[in-house]
Amino acid sequence: MRVLIVTAVPAERDAVVRGVGATAPELAELPVPGGMLHRLSPAPPSGRPLTVDVLAAGVGPAAAAAGTAAALTVAAVARTPYDLAVSAGIGGGFSTARPAVTAPGAAGPEAAGSRGAAPATVHLGSVVVADAIVAADLGAETPDGFAAVTDLGFGTVEHLPPAPLVAAVAEATDAVRGTVLTVSTVTGSAERAAELLRRHPRAVAEAMEGFGVAEAATAQSVPALEVRTVSNAVGPRDRAAWRIGEALEALTGAFATIAPLLGTWTFDPEGTRQ
Repeated sequence: MRVLIVTAVPAERDAVVRGVGATAPELAELPVPGGMLHRLSPAPPSGRPLTVDVLAAGVGPAAAAAGTAAALTVAAVARTPYDLAVSAGIGGGFSTARPAVTAPGAAGPEAAGSRGAAPATVHLGSVVVADAIVAADLGAETPDGFAAVTDLGFGTVEHLPPAPLVAAVAEATDAVRGTVLTVSTVTGSAERAAELLRRHPRAVAEAMEGFGVAEAATAQSVPALEVRTVSNAVGPRDRAAWRIGEALEALTGAFATIAPLLGTWTFDPEGTRQ
């Protein structure tokens, strides 16, 4: 089992490395185009070989996609392809009230209830696992409001991680499951937060890299997962209320739990099976 975990910045990478490395020391640092892989080999409960590479690829969906694609390609050329790509880090959590009814124009994969009941409200320090990775601002402004790129007749705005793996990770880490939005501009107002929830009623968090990781992984037929810990509320920027240190500690704890779990899973083109 070979897993690539992609973060934005070194602080997130180091938090993940501490968690994954709780049962095994770091083996090596390996250069890839544009970055450095930190390789670990924790011992899974099943005894299966498990290799985890952690990469800080940069901030934003473009940097995340480029770094992920480079690492995946290097591995594929070496005939040691990855079985899973994970976008990991801290992010903002949606802690405001949710629309009770899906708003006009919100039908489709993001409609309320399409993946079950509305998710629980997240709190600072919560672990979040995406059951949908959505590009929230990929599209066009129109006289009638925002139109996703899919509404314009091309592209994609959503990737769905393997549902059984999402469920297992959420149960193991006591995580909130829901949509994690990828944005190129971090939300800084209550109005923008409300608009995102109107369009994506199941959103639990926003970050800047998940869709980029998922796009690169999907292009090479590699399943993708996104795991975040909440450092701040989505909305007006109140830096005094941010809890980045606590969120990084929670990220370490989450991956200390997730790493052994990953070693018990295998993947095929049809999805995930144990």
